[in-house]
Amino acid sequence: MAAGLGLAAIGIPAHAQDKPAIEVVTHAGAGGGTDVNSRMMMIRARRELDQDMVVVNKRGGGGAAAMNYFLTRPADGNTIMTFTVGHAITMAMGKTDLTVDGMAPIARGTNDPQILMVNCKTTPYKTPEDFVAGMKNGDSIKFGGTHTGTIDHITVYLWAKRLGVSMPTYIPFKGGGELATQLVAGAVDVGVLNLSEAAAPVEAGDICPLVVLAEEGMEPIPAAKSSKELGIDLVLSTTRGFVTHAGVDEARRAELESALTKAMDHSLYQAYLVNSGLDGTSPQPSGPWGKQIKAMVDEFGPALKEMGLVQ
Repeated sequence: MAAGLGLAAIGIPAHAQDKPAIEVVTHAGAGGGTDVNSRMMMIRARRELDQDMVVVNKRGGGGAAAMNYFLTRPADGNTIMTFTVGHAITMAMGKTDLTVDGMAPIARGTNDPQILMVNCKTTPYKTPEDFVAGMKNGDSIKFGGTHTGTIDHITVYLWAKRLGVSMPTYIPFKGGGELATQLVAGAVDVGVLNLSEAAAPVEAGDICPLVVLAEEGMEPIPAAKSSKELGIDLVLSTTRGFVTHAGVDEARRAELESALTKAMDHSLYQAYLVNSGLDGTSPQPSGPWGKQIKAMVDEFGPALKEMGLVQ
């Protein structure tokens, strides 16, 4: 990956310098996951566009600083923002003036489904169906996730709501690594994790994924079933993608989509996905990506109010 990031700074045709550089606005600091994802996309996209691209890091407010900065930029197709599930939560909380209608989706870059996992050795739930039945029967189950008001917290609330039961006990941890460790230690009964966060204990047989909150299951964990397979309408993931301003000329927006799509089809970006525990289904065109953005914001707003986290 380091070699790939180095390539991003070289090999730009000289005539590309005559065009203004595209700003790629992120809410993460340099070296963070979103920052790296943006730079990996840029390696080939700048070549496809014959135009330089620079990262603009605007940290703070769970993406609010980045979104507010994005609002100040002209709608000329020379600003791209990396939009994440965290941005969707911040938008749903009303902490920015940016709205879904103010953005034009370009393409999705990564998608890491939320997965409900248990301790293989101590859990009474040996199948996804056993787990769903236990929830519906009112079993006392402690869930773990990262922090409060995050996608993990919302996932637990919406999962319980879809099953028609009350919000279970939710214990927040500092990160996915700590959560996976505490799930193995027995501090919680169920962990809300991404496959990339728990790959080692899953491979070791310590943690068993039961439910993938997605349309389909995942090849590396065949015993886990998707929420759709279980007849539960809940699809949630940790995701990142790219948007520009809604007022950008459609021809320019389409040009950006074509360039980013080709860039993320390239073997360099695909290798980055594999190294991140993801696969080639992560990149998606503007249509599905736009629907996913709207679905997240529409789902998170009411959920956060019902959870008492937003007035």
